[in-house]
Amino acid sequence: MAGLSSTLLTSETARGLKRGDPAAQAEAYRVLAPPLMGMAQRILGDRGLAEEVVQDTFVSMIERAGSLRSAEAAVGWVRQTAVNHCLMRLRSPWQQRRIAGPMREAADPSQEAPRDENLRDLERALARLAPETRMVIWLHDVEGYTHREIGRLFGRTESFSKSQLARGYGKLTGKETVTGGEDDGFATTASVGPACAT
Repeated sequence: MAGLSSTLLTSETARGLKRGDPAAQAEAYRVLAPPLMGMAQRILGDRGLAEEVVQDTFVSMIERAGSLRSAEAAVGWVRQTAVNHCLMRLRSPWQQRRIAGPMREAADPSQEAPRDENLRDLERALARLAPETRMVIWLHDVEGYTHREIGRLFGRTESFSKSQLARGYGKLTGKETVTGGEDDGFATTASVGPACAT
């Protein structure tokens, strides 16, 4: 599955963003909003929160695009901004209380546009994971972040990322058997799952 990192803006669009050109902003939205929405929804497991992330990301983009160092950095900068917005939502006290409450039913796929069965399977599998674990898996496996980068995002070490990835794989494969390493605040067990290369 391709992540946001494989999405490209033309250099003309990126330069237009830096200048504050409304046509370039609209083009950037047209190109980047769908993969941003997919990333945010899979990380957060909630369409409404994902829509907020996309909106906030584009507000940030419009407000700060003039500070971009290069046109080539635009997509990476937008991706990082969206990841930070996702992380802020996962850390918010409101979100923590919501997660601690009863689990919501996953979105009804019949209410959405028809999609590939594999994508629905992926969404159902990711919905079973804790939000932080889901985010680690998405960032590592789809967006290509290293364990070091993920650890920094969470204010933790590389081993936090590795243990979350292993726990997530374990939950997805049903092989939750080995107690985790670094104290990451989770009482669950880790797994012996697929290799976790950086």
